[in-house]
Amino acid sequence: MAAAAAAAGGGPQPPQPELPAPGLALDKAATAAHLKAALSRPDNRAGAEELQALLERVLSAERPLAAAADSEEAAAAGGGGGPGAAEEEALEWCKCLLAGGGGYDEFCAAVRAYDPAALCGLVWTANFVAYRCRTCGISPCMSLCAECFHQGDHTGHDFNMFRSQAGGACDCGDSNVMRESGFCKRHQIKSSSNIPCVPKDLLMMSEFVLPRFIFCLIQYLREGYNEPAADVPSEKDLNKVLQLLEPQISFLEDLTKMGGAMRSVLTQVLTNQQNYKDLTSGLGENSCAKKSHEKYLIALKSSGLTYPEDKLVYGIQEPSAGTSTLAVQGFAGATGTLGQLDSSDEEDQDGSQGLGKRKRVKLSSSTKDQSIMDVLKHKSFLEELLFWTIKYEFPQKMVTFLLNMLPDQEYKVAFTKTFVQHYAFIMKTLKKSHESDTMSNRIVHISVQLFSNEELARQVTEECQLLDIMVTVLLYMMESCLIKSELQDEENSLHVVVNCGEALLKNNTYWPLVSDFINILSHQSVAKRFLEDHGLLVTWMNFVSFFQGMNLNKRELNEHVEFESQTYYAAFAAELEACAQPMWGLLSHCKVRETQEYTKNVVRYCIEALQDWFDAINFVDEPAPNQVTFHLPLHRYYAMFLSKAVKCQELDLDSVLPDQEMLMKLMIHPLQIQASLAEIHSNMWVRNGLQIKGQAMTYVQSHFCNSMIDPDIYLLQVCASRLDPDYFISSVFERFKVVDLLTMASQHQNTVLDAEHERSMLEGALTFLVILLSLRLHLGMSDDEILRAEMVAQLCMNDRTHSSLLDLIPENPNPKSGIIPGSYSFESVLSAVADFKAPVFEPGGSMQQGMYTPKAEVWDQEFDPVMVILRTVYRRDVQSAMDRYTAFLKQSGKFPGNPWPPYKKRTPLHPSYKGLMRLLHCKTLHIVLFTLLYKILMDHQNLSEHVLCMVLYLIELGLENSADEESDEEASVCGPERCHDSWFPGSNLVSNMRHFINYVRVRVPETAPEVKRDSSASTSSDSLGSLHSSRRPKVLQRENSGTAQVFSLVAERRKKFQEIINRSNSEANQVVRPKTSSKWSAPGSALQLTTAILEIKESILSLLIKLHHKLSGKQNSYYPPWLDDIEILIQPEIPKYSHGDGITAVERILLKAALQSRMNKRIIEEICRKVTPPVPPKKITAAEKKTLDKEERRQKARERQQKLLAEFASRQKSFMETAMDVDSPENDIPMEIATAEPQVSEAVYDCVICGQSGPSSEDRPTGLVVLLQASSVLGQCRDNVEPKKLPISEEEQIYPWDTCAAVHDVRLSLLQRYFKDSSCLLAVSIGWEGGVYVQTCGHTLHIDCHKSYMESLRNDQVLQGFSVDKGEFTCPLCRQFANSVLPCYPGNNVENNLWQRPSNKSIQDLIKEVEELQGRPGAFPVSISSETNLSKEMESVMKDIKNTTQKKYRDYSKTPGSPDNDFLFMYSVARTNLELELIHRGGNLCSGGASTAGKRSCLNQLFLVLALHMRLYSIDSEYNPWSKLTQLVEEMNSQLGNEEQPEVPILYHDVTSLLLIQILMMPQPLRKDHFTCIVKVLFTLLYTQALAALSVKCSEEDRSAWKHTGALKKNTCDAEKSYEVLLSFVISELSKGKLYHEEGTQECAMVSPIAWSPESMEKYLQDFCLPFLRITSLLQHHLFGEDLPSCQEEEEFSVLSSCLGLLPTFYQTEHPFISASCLDWPVPAFDIISQWCSEINSFTERHAEQGKALLIQESRWKLPHLLQLPENYNTIFQYYHRKTCSVCTKVPKDPAVCLVCGTFVCLKGLCCKQQSYCECVLHSQNCGAGTGIFLLINASVIIIIRGHRFCLWGSVYLDAHGEEDRDLRRGKPLYICKERYKVLEQQWISHTFDHINKRWGPHYNGL
Repeated sequence: MAAAAAAAGGGPQPPQPELPAPGLALDKAATAAHLKAALSRPDNRAGAEELQALLERVLSAERPLAAAADSEEAAAAGGGGGPGAAEEEALEWCKCLLAGGGGYDEFCAAVRAYDPAALCGLVWTANFVAYRCRTCGISPCMSLCAECFHQGDHTGHDFNMFRSQAGGACDCGDSNVMRESGFCKRHQIKSSSNIPCVPKDLLMMSEFVLPRFIFCLIQYLREGYNEPAADVPSEKDLNKVLQLLEPQISFLEDLTKMGGAMRSVLTQVLTNQQNYKDLTSGLGENSCAKKSHEKYLIALKSSGLTYPEDKLVYGIQEPSAGTSTLAVQGFAGATGTLGQLDSSDEEDQDGSQGLGKRKRVKLSSSTKDQSIMDVLKHKSFLEELLFWTIKYEFPQKMVTFLLNMLPDQEYKVAFTKTFVQHYAFIMKTLKKSHESDTMSNRIVHISVQLFSNEELARQVTEECQLLDIMVTVLLYMMESCLIKSELQDEENSLHVVVNCGEALLKNNTYWPLVSDFINILSHQSVAKRFLEDHGLLVTWMNFVSFFQGMNLNKRELNEHVEFESQTYYAAFAAELEACAQPMWGLLSHCKVRETQEYTKNVVRYCIEALQDWFDAINFVDEPAPNQVTFHLPLHRYYAMFLSKAVKCQELDLDSVLPDQEMLMKLMIHPLQIQASLAEIHSNMWVRNGLQIKGQAMTYVQSHFCNSMIDPDIYLLQVCASRLDPDYFISSVFERFKVVDLLTMASQHQNTVLDAEHERSMLEGALTFLVILLSLRLHLGMSDDEILRAEMVAQLCMNDRTHSSLLDLIPENPNPKSGIIPGSYSFESVLSAVADFKAPVFEPGGSMQQGMYTPKAEVWDQEFDPVMVILRTVYRRDVQSAMDRYTAFLKQSGKFPGNPWPPYKKRTPLHPSYKGLMRLLHCKTLHIVLFTLLYKILMDHQNLSEHVLCMVLYLIELGLENSADEESDEEASVCGPERCHDSWFPGSNLVSNMRHFINYVRVRVPETAPEVKRDSSASTSSDSLGSLHSSRRPKVLQRENSGTAQVFSLVAERRKKFQEIINRSNSEANQVVRPKTSSKWSAPGSALQLTTAILEIKESILSLLIKLHHKLSGKQNSYYPPWLDDIEILIQPEIPKYSHGDGITAVERILLKAALQSRMNKRIIEEICRKVTPPVPPKKITAAEKKTLDKEERRQKARERQQKLLAEFASRQKSFMETAMDVDSPENDIPMEIATAEPQVSEAVYDCVICGQSGPSSEDRPTGLVVLLQASSVLGQCRDNVEPKKLPISEEEQIYPWDTCAAVHDVRLSLLQRYFKDSSCLLAVSIGWEGGVYVQTCGHTLHIDCHKSYMESLRNDQVLQGFSVDKGEFTCPLCRQFANSVLPCYPGNNVENNLWQRPSNKSIQDLIKEVEELQGRPGAFPVSISSETNLSKEMESVMKDIKNTTQKKYRDYSKTPGSPDNDFLFMYSVARTNLELELIHRGGNLCSGGASTAGKRSCLNQLFLVLALHMRLYSIDSEYNPWSKLTQLVEEMNSQLGNEEQPEVPILYHDVTSLLLIQILMMPQPLRKDHFTCIVKVLFTLLYTQALAALSVKCSEEDRSAWKHTGALKKNTCDAEKSYEVLLSFVISELSKGKLYHEEGTQECAMVSPIAWSPESMEKYLQDFCLPFLRITSLLQHHLFGEDLPSCQEEEEFSVLSSCLGLLPTFYQTEHPFISASCLDWPVPAFDIISQWCSEINSFTERHAEQGKALLIQESRWKLPHLLQLPENYNTIFQYYHRKTCSVCTKVPKDPAVCLVCGTFVCLKGLCCKQQSYCECVLHSQNCGAGTGIFLLINASVIIIIRGHRFCLWGSVYLDAHGEEDRDLRRGKPLYICKERYKVLEQQWISHTFDHINKRWGPHYNGL
């Protein structure tokens, strides 16, 4: 404050009356301090003026510059520092002034200290990772930032992580939105009390400076905005302005982050109306301000808004806040109220839409309520700032600034009101926007923060008419895309609907507004206002009616549509979002009795709107044929509110139902949809394309069903319960177009349906009736029962994962409804009905997720086929449920055959709906059932088992729901007014079942068989199409006889309709329309119909009993069970009847019928006594027989096919099970290769392409199908047991120094530094990284066959997962992936037994033989010179092997291209394959036996190919290490004289490499005794190496002690086989050099202080030698086919050495085993050791350090492992998803981490691309030689890169229900699945990624 005080002393006069231009260096701090002091005085006018002048100058200085920057000549005008300089200068000034002379940073810190920080309020943008906890949330939109979430305690809560789509803000600390228990530690304290008051002078300057600053920003926005020209979108200009303003807005944003104190200053500034008036009025002399004000007015006008000054034109007063502005008006009035949008906008849109034939409808405009749409008056900065934010289409920065202010309560209220005031303007801008998606997200980003708060929403509703505004704005928005409805009466329709093809609907542009509306309706107080306001309800119904009947489908009858419109997506989305979701929102507040009034209001206006709709479309009683709309939101509103009224509010249903006529109209359209569903499934709409099927599926799909099909069915149930049942039933059959089929005649004519569709339509009609009568969703089930039924239905179709169940159970779409996914009831119901199956692996490697499967008792008692049919989107799911049910019954032994769907007991009906059951007791239905039973019995065509099943189901439903115990005497006969009395006497099913019908008169075509015969004898079949009756005397009826008349359903229905319409007219009954109205008349070519009388003499009971005989295929198969066991009648629930087929169903029905009445029981017994086979029709015409036969044959063929398919599937399954096991997934069990019995002269191979078998010859060689791949798995071995962990913090890092590959690299480069290059390359093996691994599936083929196979693959256009050009293919037999063919060497079986006979030659003789054989160059059965096919193939496969790996992995020589390189590479290939096989066996040979891939090993063939090529490089005999191993050389020092580098001392050689070199140099096939000889010689060297290494490892004292003890025993008989003697000799020899001398003090520290006991030394020596013995034994096993013995780990050494012939056979195993006893020295031991040691001594003369390092070879590698992953995925995610990439230092969009080495990479990141390779591909080549395993951080899945292909492997992290969460969509906590990770590791080690994973694709180096 010092500077300020000094300035204050200077008196009142301004010290610097003329400020220099801001460009000059100026002491801002001093000025600021002075001004602050001036303003602190009581009379601060002078200071204020001075500050104003300064600000005017500073801030306006930047304005012209910005304008210049806006124009073209920006660069020229830029002058000094370019346009940015002045602005930065201005910002600097502002910062200085705010700080009042102090430092700006200190000022910030000071202000922060006064932050009450009760709310977090952190604002984020799209793609931010946030959390939502349903346990803590009050509002469903609640969200928390990661920091607050992790600092709060949410253990055991229902939370998930999500990626924000539209952005959001953290609610921590806001108790309106979440419970306080969930607050984090920082925001728990209500801290207003303990924060000190803000000192007045701290923020004083801010209060003066900020208004000018914000005004300056607004002026900028005014200047920068130019109305877009009509044709040019103006995003460019807007973005330019915004870029210039970036620093200013960021400055404001930083201010908001200073905390509560600064926010409240900003709030004052933004909402102060006086400030705004003074600065912006545009009056006054400043021309700049004037211009700016004009631009503002222009912008307002162009937006179709008026400034309130002009408002007198409208003559509207501002409505008072209390009343609703929408008056209740009739339909036309309300529609007419909507003001016309300005015409320019309208035409502009019309032009762009190019709608052509469907003209848009305009509604007339009136002045009413124009104010909502068109008037905007800005009174404060905040209001104008929001106006420009909207105008500029919600720039992200502005949005963030406005939201950052929200923690300030006063601001929140002011801002919300401003937002509401601009709501209409937002809608207009949104409609015009080109980027409506982005804009939508930004709007919702703001509105969700405002409207989720109930208190705030209520306040705005009361004070700003929020509801009126929202409804009006939505109405206006939809008005712009209305067209005339074509439903029903195309010409005269007055109804308008939205056009689903318009962008507004197609792009979901309405989404933000609807989402806000749904959001505010979730608040009870707001919803109540809405439900009480009649005007609003009228307007809302008006809005809903725009969607009523949209997207009309017309059935194509002639040709297929050219263009399949996809508008149905838009239509379904619109109905769900704009109609159904607000409906669910309102319903959630109508739960108690007190809310009855609301329901009555909605229902009343709903019915009015429906009535208007029927009038508008001119609807009388028949729907127009061949059209259907799936969208009836008015019907559904009506239905759902009715359901609520009865279920929760105890309203009397009849009090809210309309009259009969209205009910008849109401049922028509929902019924039409049900019939159309059946038509669509019968392929009658096939010419409309696939989209119509899509609509049928969407209509029943889980997200839509409870807003679509469920209300429709419920509405039909309500109508059915109140209308005349006969009328309803006949309507149903007429709608389904199967009336003509329901005749007893065997032939009929259907005027409206093709014969091929009749069967499925009849099935559809009956199924619909069953659903209608069985479904209780809205008729009395409780919420928990509904949930349980839904869950059972879904689980019966298929086992489900937890998340798919959550998704499939139709949840009440409103977030505040009772059943929240994951809520208590969901979990408890789930555990009651299902068992959890933990995630498992199937053979073949495909991974299962954790599944829920129905419990046995659910199958037994709760499986409900009706519910399944209702909920299946695909028909196959119904079949799947039945198959699973069948399997359950078979398994549990309840029923062996093919069961029928079980009959399930229903929940009792709610009393209001009792009338529904009258459908089951009406004559029309009984006639239909009787007719169908008869037709089925008579085998008429077009009737299926499904029909019979449904018929029996309906009969059973009728018996279950019979009205009352029927009296035994015959029910009195109804009066004569019913025209089908002659059919049945009453309407009760129980009594009608026993009623015998003797004769039926039918109308049949003249050609029908019935006509030709005497009518009395006729027994044939018929249709409900026409059952008319001649009056017989009543007597006959009493005797249950009578001719039932032809009965016409259509006439019946018409008559009923007329009765209702013309109640007043007593003559009405005669006014029946003509029976065949034009719609139903047959086409002209129709056959003549004539009447015939059929003799029937059956009742429903007798038909059922005969049906039983027919189904069982036995005569008199039915015997009434109660005759044997009278108990049955007392307790009828018998489990034996609950599952079974048709026979069981019939028995169950007969039993129920007998129970219901004694008469029935008696009649059943009578029928059974005298039953005879049903008389078949006398003669069947040939034609009829033909069709019947055809049908039957088809059926049989179908069944046969099914059976075959099933058998095939089971065969395939069992084959897969036996052939696959996870370790070796190759499908086929291949033949053994080349190990046939000795008596076979040559190995015989089968070619899997041409199928011939024969030996492999030179001219036509056979080859093995092999896959060559480069592998770095060996290089990943480490020497510590504990696998490395994946780093999850900055401290943890992984360094690759201790890997096998690194150690070998170091060793080779060390050797190359000191020794001759060619010699170095023979002393080691390479291939630890990038070694070539060869594997085969074991199948062979002729190489010429293979070439033609490849040709055919090349010409195949099908997209394969592999690249044929790279030589890739799949094995023709087992489809395993491969990329080369390894030729089989001819012969090599004949001599096998000769070669293996042990010979008795001495070791010296053998050594000579070996040397001679190695020297002979061409000693190969096949001469290389002659170019045979075989040798060509050998060469080409060698080329393949070389090309498999990258150059860097095979060139280690200092001189490029040297032959030594190839030599090294070739024997290293052999080494790699042996080492890998050893790893696959678990790192040792204790298990023995053949390898896991024993039969599939191709090492033998590989060896021959390598040997052939190695022979081309003969080693000069002087360099051949063999001589050094077996001979004493006299003169050693000759070399040292030369200048060139020495050879590698033999003790530094890698013995295993020597072994491979020796063996591959020999002519093949090798003799066993030569092999053993080589091994013995090499073992001596190995043992010496072990002793030397041991001597280096121990301390000086130990060495001298051993040297001494050993020397004493040197002359004993077996001194050469005693390790003590040998050790002491080695020590004494090596002491001659400087090897031991260099041990300084630091060395001693390293030496382990263990005392070496003889046992520990023996163990060390054995461990040193074991790796060599293992590799050698494996090699022997492959070359000579001997099995490996199995053993304990501790005996491995002795077993392997005796197996290799190192141990003398007479060796005794009693005393402890000593490794030295295996030695067999070819020359005197001491001489040769001394020769070897002298080489080392001469080296250590100069380099003692390195000499020692080279002696100790670390040979004990542990098995390779992937990195260890943490238990919880969140720890990985939180560390890596924000981590920056080390290459490009950005946070990657798709981060990934390598699971082999832990490297962090950018997936697909162009930032890290090198020479067209993206980072992951590059890393896979460097780390795994082409194989990479990456964990994608943002998706939790693992991706495998193999060469040029990649595949998604799956996830090793599963949630609590055993499911993957790919892309973290659900965001539930994930835990490691150890089994899966093990499988991944197993596939990596065994190199089987290519075989097990099926979905590969090319990555084009782009990953």
